[in-house]
Amino acid sequence: LVGRTVEDLTVVTLDSGLKTCRMVIAVQRGFKNQDGEYDVDFIPVVLWDGIAEAVASNCKKGSVVGVKGRIQVRQIEVKDIKLNILEVIGERVSFINIKRPDPLESV
Repeated sequence: LVGRTVEDLTVVTLDSGLKTCRMVIAVQRGFKNQDGEYDVDFIPVVLWDGIAEAVASNCKKGSVVGVKGRIQVRQIEVKDIKLNILEVIGERVSFINIKRPDPLESV
């Protein structure tokens, strides 16, 4: 999947010591809709440990990345309704056009 990150990323350290980062990438479909425009799908991606840290420190909102991974389905229950949540577990991330965080923004 190739798409743009839709927000700045943050790494979270879990109680177990594992580090994770959730991101959403906007992926443009390869064909136009009936209005002549390209639709966009927003794909949730979960990253772990070193990949999570590398992506969070090198990308910010609008960076173009390529993600190779696998689909994972989680089931949650909300008000007695079971919902399936599909997300991509990112196993490799390629930086295609990154927007590095501006060091002056944090000053």
